[in-house]
This record gives sequence, structure tokens and C-alpha cells, in this order.
Amino acid sequence: MAVLNVNPTRMEMTNLKRKLNTARKGHKLLKDKRDELMQQFMGLIKENKSLREEVEAAVMQSNRHMAVARSVMQNEILDVALMLPKQNMSLEIEEKNVMSVIIPGYKVSYKTGNPMDIYSYGYAYTSADMDDAILALSEVLPKLIRLAEVEKSCQLMATEIEKTRRRVNALEHVMIPRYEETIKYISMKLDENERSTTTRLMKVKDMMLAEAHGYETY
Repeated sequence: MAVLNVNPTRMEMTNLKRKLNTARKGHKLLKDKRDELMQQFMGLIKENKSLREEVEAAVMQSNRHMAVARSVMQNEILDVALMLPKQNMSLEIEEKNVMSVIIPGYKVSYKTGNPMDIYSYGYAYTSADMDDAILALSEVLPKLIRLAEVEKSCQLMATEIEKTRRRVNALEHVMIPRYEETIKYISMKLDENERSTTTRLMKVKDMMLAEAHGYETY
């Protein structure tokens, strides 16, 4: 591991020790964030799988009913029956902060509170299978909206997890070892300089003693 290009001084070593301490604290916080995100991400993945299976099953059931309805109804009657919807829906998008990840929250509201306000046609010339198809879609709609919310949340959390993982690895395998190696290098240089200074002082002392007492030093 290459050391940082710094002057081997005590002040620089103090600064590096402070940076190393900060890096270790940041590394721990990022690891905790990554682990918490992973835990919530796995929960969303399980919910996503369950919702997708339920939604796909309901849509297939609705398609089967609609196929039967098309086979027994004239296309003109079918088109007229579905031309003007009776129920209106509005969607509000909220934001939730989960470990600094902004994920969406979808809130649905309907024009009327009656769940059966979904049939915009009379029953005289329509098939019961079309009623079943519309009912199946109406019942699965909240799950479909929740599925969209969960999938978008999974996407955003996966991006944040990858970003956090890269930061953790950079600190763990690059920055922290580099700080440690640089501190070790500066410590060795300071010890070496201290030994050199001690040797020079001892040499000067011997020369002063030799000069004072009139004997030669070797």
C-alpha cells in the first residue's frame, strides 16, 4: 500500500491520526447504513415477489373473463359499454426518507367511496364475464399500485446500497490502510531522526569533552 505524499512531521502525523479516526467512524456508520438498507431491501424484495404473483394471477383471471365476454358479445356493444368510466381515481405521490433514500409513497383516492361504482353500463346486453373481468381488475388495482411503489423503492435502495458498498470498500481497503501506512512511515522517520539527533549530540558531547580534557576521540 503506497503512503501519502506528506512531510514526515509530528504535526502531519497528528493530522493523519485525526483523519484516520474520522475515517474509521465513517466506515462504521456506512457499514451500519448498508446493513440496515440491506435488511429493508430484502423485506421489500419478498413483498415484491408476493405482490407480483398476486397481480399476475389476477390479471390473467381478468383476461380470461374478458376473452369469454368478447366471444359472446358484439364488439360494438363492448366498446360502448366501456366507453365512459363511472369511477374516477386520483393518485398522490408522497416521499418517504428511509436511511437518506427518498422513496415514493402512492396514495389513492376515488371519486366515490362505493367500491361497486365500477360498472358504467347496464346489465341487459352485457356478459357476466365482463363484470367478473372488471371486478378482478378493480380488486387488484391497489396491489398493482403498491407493486409499482415497492419496485421503485427497490430500485432506489439498490442504487444506494451499491453506492454505500463502494464507499465502505474504499474506506476499508484504500483510505484507512493508506492512513495507517503513512502514520507508520512518519513514525519510523521520526524515530530515525531522533536517533540521528541523539547520535549527533553524543558526538558533539565527546568532542567537547575531548577539547576540555585534551584527549583525542576516535
